[in-house]
Amino acid sequence: MEISLHGRSAIVTGGSKGLGLAIATQFVASGANVVIAARGVEALESAAKAISDGVASASGSNARGRIIAVAGDVAKAADIIRIHAEATKTFGQVDILVNNAGVSRSGAFETLTDERMQEDLDQKLFAAIRLTRLAWPQMKERRWGRVINVLNIGAKAPRAASAPTSISRAAGMALTKVLAGEGAAFNILVNALLVGLIDSDQHVQAAARANIPYADFMAQRARAIPLGRMGKAEEFAKIACFLASDAGSYITGTALNVDGGSSSVV
Repeated sequence: MEISLHGRSAIVTGGSKGLGLAIATQFVASGANVVIAARGVEALESAAKAISDGVASASGSNARGRIIAVAGDVAKAADIIRIHAEATKTFGQVDILVNNAGVSRSGAFETLTDERMQEDLDQKLFAAIRLTRLAWPQMKERRWGRVINVLNIGAKAPRAASAPTSISRAAGMALTKVLAGEGAAFNILVNALLVGLIDSDQHVQAAARANIPYADFMAQRARAIPLGRMGKAEEFAKIACFLASDAGSYITGTALNVDGGSSSVV
C-alpha cells in the first residue's frame, strides 16, 4: 500500500530533531509540503536542508514535497500566529498539524513551582490548542484535516513523580478526544500518538548526563520493553504518515501507544 500526501501541506512543531525531524522527513518524502518549527534557528535550518537533500537523493524525482523552516517558540501565542501565517502564505493552506513540541520534564510534585507547571502547559497543551484553533476554520471549510498530537504513554498511565509532563500530556489526550468529536462531521480526524522509548536526541543527552555509553544506556532501557529494543524515530514517523493520509480515513479520536508493548494500559 502506497501512502501519499501529495497536495497536502503540514506544520510539524519541534521539527528540528528527533521525532519531529523524522515525521517531517517522511511527510516530504510522501509528497507533502511541510513547515518545520522550532526555537533554534541554526538547528532548524540545518534540519530543513538535511530533509531536502536526503529526500531528493532518495526519490530522484519531483514526487517529493517542499520544506521550509520557521523559527519560533510555540509557548508564545505571537510566535504561533506567525508560524501559521508563514505556512499559509507559502503553501496556501494547512491540511495537517503535528503538535510535537516539548520535552519530558518530571519531578516530585512538591518541588514543582507554578512557573514550571505553567511553562510545561504552555509548551505542550496551549501550543496545540492555539495552533489547532488557527487551522481549524480552513479545515472545516475544505472538509478535510488531520491533527496529530504527539504525547507519551504517561498520558494514560502516569507514574509517581512524573509531573508536570504526565499532566500536560493527559490533558492533550482529552483535547484529542474533544476535537475528534467536533471535527468528525467535517472530515477532520484528530488522533494522538503516545511515545514509549524511542531512540532520540533526548536519550542521547540522558546517557551523557549519566556518563553511560549510549549503547549500554539503550540496552539497559530495552530490558523493560517486551519487544526487547528501543523504537526508531522512522518507525514512529511512518505511523504518523499513515494517520495523516487518506489511508487512515476511518481512524479518529484514538490515542495509540507506540511503545513496543511497554505500557500497562492499552
